[in-house]
Amino acid sequence: MGDIAEAIAVYAQPLLDQTDGSAEQVNRAFALGQLCWNLALLPEEGRDDALGKMRSTLNMDEDEFEAFRCSVVVPMIRRHQEMFPRMHRLGLMEPSRGAPAPQTRPTTPARAKK
Repeated sequence: MGDIAEAIAVYAQPLLDQTDGSAEQVNRAFALGQLCWNLALLPEEGRDDALGKMRSTLNMDEDEFEAFRCSVVVPMIRRHQEMFPRMHRLGLMEPSRGAPAPQTRPTTPARAKK
């Protein structure tokens, strides 16, 4: 296993510990870990918006979703911040002011059919 995969597995361990070990539950735990990892990388003000958009896909009412957010998502975001503090330094995930603007990839015209 590579270093990144190992770090993700260690990060997701609390979620994995709550499974019965079946492939289905382990896959769900890793998917939830990935969701929390990605949320942790978002700017704080964008997390609630992203989570709100996901609520309908999780088939939870408001109370269930709030309990899920408080008992799983928030602790996993905190865990990410503690395990990977350098990823959360102010402005780390944003391009630097001196960085060149991203280049768009040139498009090629569609070929004419013969």
